[in-house]
Amino acid sequence: MSIRDVYIVDAVRTPIGKFGGALASVRPDDLAAHVVRALVDRSPALDPARVDDVYFGDANGAGEDNRDVARMAVLLAGLPVTVPGVTVNRLCGSGLEAVIQAARAIALGDASVAIAGGVESMSRAPWVLQKPERAFPAGHQQLHSTTLGWRMTNPKMPAEWTVALGEGAELVADKHGITREQQDAFALASHRKAAEAWAKGLYDDEVVPYPGAELTRDECIRDNTSMEALAKLKPAFRPDGGTVTPGNSSPLNDGAAALLLVDEDGLRETGREPLARIRTSAVTGIEPQLFGLGPVAAVHRALEKAGRSFADLTTFELNEAFAAQSLGCLAEWPELDPEIVNPRGGAVAIGHPLGASGARLAGSVAHQLAAAGSGTGLAALCIGVGQGLALVLER
Repeated sequence: MSIRDVYIVDAVRTPIGKFGGALASVRPDDLAAHVVRALVDRSPALDPARVDDVYFGDANGAGEDNRDVARMAVLLAGLPVTVPGVTVNRLCGSGLEAVIQAARAIALGDASVAIAGGVESMSRAPWVLQKPERAFPAGHQQLHSTTLGWRMTNPKMPAEWTVALGEGAELVADKHGITREQQDAFALASHRKAAEAWAKGLYDDEVVPYPGAELTRDECIRDNTSMEALAKLKPAFRPDGGTVTPGNSSPLNDGAAALLLVDEDGLRETGREPLARIRTSAVTGIEPQLFGLGPVAAVHRALEKAGRSFADLTTFELNEAFAAQSLGCLAEWPELDPEIVNPRGGAVAIGHPLGASGARLAGSVAHQLAAAGSGTGLAALCIGVGQGLALVLER
């Protein structure tokens, strides 16, 4: 059986909204439907009925994104009811996992045209109540927030594995001797690069604002922040001597992203030039408390499978869950030129809507390669509970 080439024809995303911000009134299934519809509308030569499957990443799935949000997006977007949809969950890597699974289906000949993406509304993530172990309890019951992090943790899990995500970032900072000042400088650079990219119109080709929401740019970018302003923020996880703050961490966010993937036949049907071709991917595991370093091995494995090295990369989108986590990964890639990492800003500034982020990264790499005309790009994320995911693209 021959393996087919897989092309990214187009990639779109919403502006990323802040927690309780401009997109907080929008259901996650509506956000997902919006990017699916926008993607289809941008390829008018392609019959929507030709979409063989829709893959969507979603990290929570506990609220309005329940009941297979990918299928809901298909129906709400007005695609033919014959188009199926499947939702995947690899926590922070869910959107990239959706892209990888769609690409794998096309490469193996199970599909010719697919949509892959991700969505998250952290603003609308509900509280959940566990069922009592016995009937008619008289006492109060605890509600658990599904917005982020561990909840209803299995007591069999070792305590060192289930630390808060921010404490995991502190552990990475400890491991690599990363200072508060270094983290704040990294965060400041992320905001400046993102603001500059928007000012230059570099996101115009991929961002599709949600109708009725007064949001045309990523909502968490702070154009006027400074080292002095960041230094005033208190540590969020270690009150005494901590280095991880709200200013050098990714915020809580809402948003969606989607990509159109095709084989050679699908490419001809779209009548479009592809942005990039998918080359290889890799996923690896690591100790859960060191989740921030998850991308290190995944990136090495993906590059090895592609027969490429860091020197071959044109651009690299690394999800900035925390500045400490990103700096820790960069410390373990000494041969990587940091100047090519997140040239248009990263998640500390843009935001990190969990299930959507991986698709946003893949789409950004594809658009950057198209703008450059050629090259090799890489998208990678750390993942809670200790995993790393990476994807290599080429043009």
